[in-house]
Amino acid sequence: MKVRRAFRFLISSLLLVSAWSASIAFAEPSSLVQTKDYQRARWDPLHFAPAISHARNEDCLACHKEILDDKVRDKSPAGWKASNVKAWYQTLDTYAGKQETFHWRHMKSPYANSVMQLQCNTCHQGNNPRDRAVNPPDKNFTAFTLRKNVNPEICLRCHGKFPQEMMGLPMPWTEMRESLDNNCLSCHVAIRTTRHQVNFLKPEAIEELAQKQGGDVCYGCHGGRQWYRISFPYPRHPWAGMPEEVPDWAKNRPTESEARFRIPAAGKTQ
Repeated sequence: MKVRRAFRFLISSLLLVSAWSASIAFAEPSSLVQTKDYQRARWDPLHFAPAISHARNEDCLACHKEILDDKVRDKSPAGWKASNVKAWYQTLDTYAGKQETFHWRHMKSPYANSVMQLQCNTCHQGNNPRDRAVNPPDKNFTAFTLRKNVNPEICLRCHGKFPQEMMGLPMPWTEMRESLDNNCLSCHVAIRTTRHQVNFLKPEAIEELAQKQGGDVCYGCHGGRQWYRISFPYPRHPWAGMPEEVPDWAKNRPTESEARFRIPAAGKTQ
């Protein structure tokens, strides 16, 4: 008798969970915002594939608007005023204004809007409350981001180390840029000319600003705002006059960008 009761209780519990999950799966994000039901909102389909791939900024900011409204501290807990301290990335010519929050700098600052078109789902590919991991990871664990809301590889694209060794340069860019008139295009006018062709950047604007404002436009995302000790292995898109022989350091490099970042051809959608 006890076994039967336990079995019936288990079946009824599973049916209740299934019904609850179904009600969430077909709920509209706007309705969840109106009810302000945090537990239901956590499991909204917008936080999972495939819905997250098509999420608009308005969908995300309906619940997460505070990320753009937050302000930095006027002074640190130790008493240092923000106005009296400069981070290394603030020394670049392309940095303007006072200290601001991370999300505001990436999505609302004038310079970011001139060279980038970042969307929430460029960096955030959902959030699983169970373990906050991409599930399942691939065999090489490249997609496994346990306990992280963002895959750090996304950040590495613009916040990696300047690859001077790979480029065959004798010293860091900061020590040799004056000898090249702080102009990356003095070499790259003919080398690796197919660049920045991804949907979260504005390729034409970057090229135009690089010609007008100089190397800090390029260096800003190629070492000038470094947070990691390594460099991102950018794809080697073929360019006109590209040598047929592939150097040893590039033999395992991809030749095109990740599928979700590719710019669709005219008349086609991704």
